[in-house]
Amino acid sequence: MADKDYIPWSEDLSVGLEEIDEQHKILINLINRLFNEAILKRADKALISDILDELIQYTIVHFAVEESLFRIFDYPDSEAHQEHHNQLKNEVVNFRKKFQDDTPIDIELMSFLKKWITLHIMKDDRKYTPFFLEKGFKAKWTKQQSWMGKIWSSFKG
Repeated sequence: MADKDYIPWSEDLSVGLEEIDEQHKILINLINRLFNEAILKRADKALISDILDELIQYTIVHFAVEESLFRIFDYPDSEAHQEHHNQLKNEVVNFRKKFQDDTPIDIELMSFLKKWITLHIMKDDRKYTPFFLEKGFKAKWTKQQSWMGKIWSSFKG
C-alpha cells in the first residue's frame, strides 16, 4: 500500500519563513508517517511507538526554537503562543501514555493532530512572521538546508 499524505503540504501552510516552514514540513511528515503506519497499515506497536516518540521529541525541539526566537526578538505575543505550545505538548504526552496502556492510535487522535497543526500554523504562527521580518529574520536561506534540519538528521542517526 502506497503512503498517503494525510496532511499534504501546501503554500497555505507556509508562514513565509523558510527555516520555520522546513521545520513544519518535518512535523507534518511525522504526522503523515504516524497516519500511514497506525491507521492505514496497522503496523506493529514498536514502529508506531518509535514514530510517536519522534513526533513528540521533534515537536519539543521545534517549539523550543520558536520560543527562543520569541525571547531573542522580544515577541510581544510570546506568552499566549507558548501556552498553545504547552497545551499541545500535554495532549500529545497524554496520547502517548494512553498508547502505552494499549489504547490504539485512532482517527480521533489523527484528526486532533491535523486540526491542531494546521490551525496553529495558519493562525498563531503566521502572526509572528511580520514581526520577525521587521526584526531582521531572513525569509529565505542562503544555504542549501536548514540548520535545524541538519541537526535533526544527525541526531536521528
